[in-house]
Amino acid sequence: MRKKVLIVVVMFVFFINGCAVILQKGRRSDVEKIQTLRTELDRLRDAKDALAESLSEEIENQQVSVSLAERGLVITFVAEVLYSSGKAKLRKESHPILGKVARILNEEVYGNDVGVEGHTDNEAIKYSPWKNNWELSTQRALGVVYYLQDAGIKPSRLSARGYGEFRPIASNSTKEGRQLNRRVEVVILPKSIKKEDTFGDSVDGYGDSFEEELK
Repeated sequence: MRKKVLIVVVMFVFFINGCAVILQKGRRSDVEKIQTLRTELDRLRDAKDALAESLSEEIENQQVSVSLAERGLVITFVAEVLYSSGKAKLRKESHPILGKVARILNEEVYGNDVGVEGHTDNEAIKYSPWKNNWELSTQRALGVVYYLQDAGIKPSRLSARGYGEFRPIASNSTKEGRQLNRRVEVVILPKSIKKEDTFGDSVDGYGDSFEEELK
């Protein structure tokens, strides 16, 4: 009888917290993992609010957007804000904007790793030293990484990836769509949470709902 009561209490606790997690034998750390995840989400939400305030003008002008996604806190720059067409050298006008981001990275999420991702549209490069869009997107990501390093972000926290035209978020058949696809994303990754714990099967019923929990 006491065992049945204990099971009911455990299930009740999880449902009132809005998370239908099933604890299984040998997985007693599930509760701690979920609490750690929620604490980290709170930190990322606070950082999102700080970024939204600091970049309010750029967000209003649709030059930058800030969102919480399954992979972490994502800051998306329209490529033209940072780079001239076909170029991989940061425009001087972009420095104050990136400086705002660097300040948040140093103050609000100083322990989190940061990934920088470059993306392009599908138009072939004509007047550029780069072999293709893949190279251009990678160099653009590296350009932001170097700036953040110079701004005081530890190199061990930084990484760069170039996806070229292969991860579009809009149709390349329109001018507006191509502009959306030409972007650089700075991704603040969740701290102290292993990838397999967050996106895998180690916490039943929670890894799959990570993105919903972020909203």
